[in-house]
Amino acid sequence: MTKLSSALRHTHPGALGLAAMPAVFVLLWSTGFIGAKFGLPYAEPFTFLWLRCAFTLAVLLPLVFAMRIPWPNSAALWGHIAVSGTLVHGAYLAGVFYSIELGMPAGLTALLVGLQPLLTAACAGPLLGERLGKTQWLGLALGLLGIALVLGSKLDFGDSLFEGFELGALISVTAALLGISLGTLYQKRFCTRMPLLSGAVIQYLAAGALFTLGAGLFETRQIDWTPTFILTLGWLVLVLSIAAILLLMALIKKGEASRVASLFYLVPPVTALEAWWLFDERLPWLGLLGMAVAIGGVILVAKARPPLRHKRSS
Repeated sequence: MTKLSSALRHTHPGALGLAAMPAVFVLLWSTGFIGAKFGLPYAEPFTFLWLRCAFTLAVLLPLVFAMRIPWPNSAALWGHIAVSGTLVHGAYLAGVFYSIELGMPAGLTALLVGLQPLLTAACAGPLLGERLGKTQWLGLALGLLGIALVLGSKLDFGDSLFEGFELGALISVTAALLGISLGTLYQKRFCTRMPLLSGAVIQYLAAGALFTLGAGLFETRQIDWTPTFILTLGWLVLVLSIAAILLLMALIKKGEASRVASLFYLVPPVTALEAWWLFDERLPWLGLLGMAVAIGGVILVAKARPPLRHKRSS
């Protein structure tokens, strides 16, 4: 006991903070799916996201100027940051919100976009010089099997292909998965010198342009300003769009893309528990088995460090 007390006294508070960052991120990130479920009855997806983006910028911009945060020092870096923002925020959030709007359960949405480590590992080779080992290939196979089981448990051979949600929801969540996976890799490859706060502003400006276009072309832009919607919007702006996203970018900046992506395998079970508690969302036993298999596959991919491919000297 004395040794433990001595160790705790000599532990640097910063080290404890760094150790807690992944757990805090997982908890915060999981609530994004719940927030979408709460807020979408009162605003259409692109309109909802445009509001979220506008209020986020209203908070971030004064911080950048008040703290005298430097801006990116080249036009090329501005462009790379804008591309990463379009993928990480624009494509990802639009896909998630539209999949839930089209009836996909929040827990299932979290599971499908939680396949990010599988897609990240598959794409890391051509982009970051990594390649998959045998354990990671096994993880990919298990992940695909798990998703097949989950979707199979939701199949309805009656009037609708999927029970409770349309095929468009599956297309939307696939777009979200591609956006967050490719965006994470792109940011790690091209945006390592990005200042966190000013870089986030550029990313949200790029994503906001996408949301503005989507709301203008496809939606009525009507909003029902209920207390539930206001509280949900406030949570998504302050906790998700600012706290969680800055935490994610800090984690990406500190670690390899594959190691950062491994955090996402914890999000689906946390979201499923929250959705069960708040919305009584349930999966049949086959779906629960599929979730466990898929998460197991993601863990294998994330935990097995890929062997580096060394270039031969010419």
